[in-house]
Amino acid sequence: MFRKLLIRSALVVLGVLALIQVLPYGRAHDTPPILKEPAWDCAATRELARRACFDCHSNETRWPWYAHVAPVSWLVQHDVEEGRSKLNFSEWSRPQHEADEAEEVVREGEMPPYAYVALHSSAHLTAQETLQLAQGLARTLGSRGERRELTKADEDDAEAHAER
Repeated sequence: MFRKLLIRSALVVLGVLALIQVLPYGRAHDTPPILKEPAWDCAATRELARRACFDCHSNETRWPWYAHVAPVSWLVQHDVEEGRSKLNFSEWSRPQHEADEAEEVVREGEMPPYAYVALHSSAHLTAQETLQLAQGLARTLGSRGERRELTKADEDDAEAHAER
């Protein structure tokens, strides 16, 4: 009896998963044109941003296989739409309201998010790369607070976040 219930439950779950594949959301994997990029302070900053940020914060998103399978595709689509709306390195000709926060969220380990890094090993930044990206973003985009060199406490912070 329990086995029959388990089989029926599994079939219902599989049926629902198959059915949600026809829903259109999560498959709009458009690649809008690259209009204009910021004036990067150096090529290394752009390369680190490309590795760690561009999938959600540019029009150069690389869509992995799981971005085509609901319900995961819904989450990926939402993250990309939200990321592009907050900061889009490919559309620098339009206002970027959160650009001045980029240095801070990278320095504090909020970006790139842990879940993203877990699935994209190329986005993993060492503590030194995190500091380099944060400093480069501050020079390229500006920062929320006064511009300053990162301190030893910042380096320790970056080291702790890199070890997660």
